[in-house]
Amino acid sequence: MQNLTLNNGVQMPALGLGVFQTPPDETRAAVTTALDLGYRHIDTAAVYGNEREVGQAIRESAVPREEVFVETKTWISDYGYDETLRSFDKSAAKLGLDQIDLLILHQPLPSDFDKTLAAYRALEKLLAEGDVRAIGVSNFMVDHLTALLDATTVVPAVNQLEVHPYFQQRAVLGFDDRHGILNQAWSPIGGITFYTGPGDGRRSVLDDPAVTAIAGGHGKSPAQVLLRWGIQQGRSVIPKSARPHRIAENIDVFDFALTADEVKALDALESGRRGGPEPENVTLAAYGHILIPEA
Repeated sequence: MQNLTLNNGVQMPALGLGVFQTPPDETRAAVTTALDLGYRHIDTAAVYGNEREVGQAIRESAVPREEVFVETKTWISDYGYDETLRSFDKSAAKLGLDQIDLLILHQPLPSDFDKTLAAYRALEKLLAEGDVRAIGVSNFMVDHLTALLDATTVVPAVNQLEVHPYFQQRAVLGFDDRHGILNQAWSPIGGITFYTGPGDGRRSVLDDPAVTAIAGGHGKSPAQVLLRWGIQQGRSVIPKSARPHRIAENIDVFDFALTADEVKALDALESGRRGGPEPENVTLAAYGHILIPEA
């Protein structure tokens, strides 16, 4: 496993297991499988509803806690200074951890950015007191990051973004690089994004001829090629799967390298199409109703 160094010196495994949309009753087995296969980085979130199962799998594993990097996210309904501190307490209790390795804000809240800033200041307090080892953000665009940096003290260690060859967000990646913020890719394999557009004739990104040709040349799967593309460019990637064979496949990406021409061919797949929600459209009215399970 390759490690990346965050801007405060903390080491983070480059590849982790994401558990977005993994049902709680499947999460425990998925995390157990991942840890057995050599994963040492698990990405969850309060709003996923599976923090408790992530924590159970880590405690039951033979892998020492200090070897597992755990990251979770605060949801927009818990933004605000005191609200975010309480959210941390709830997440830490569900995970069964005294310290969380990386805590990030799940989305910017452009319609009430003061709440976003207050939430981030709560993260700064948690960092200063040692409750978390690093703090960051997710889905923050350049204008959100600029406003955040102007109003706070600690530069985010991570910005978790939708990044894959079909949606590359180069302006945000460049901004993060210039400010020492590590880019972390969610949906690094392309998720539900289709490069041919909507309709019955659409093809999965894993069937893209450019990707399958490169995969065939290396004896790897298309998913492995897409993950390698991200890792080779210095990003963290957190592919999601609950299937043991996919979990095993996704970590097997450190024994080959893409050529410069192959990277260029993947770079050329940019579609400009975002698969997830537009960050500017994330509001409490539209998304705040998504409830965080208490149990």
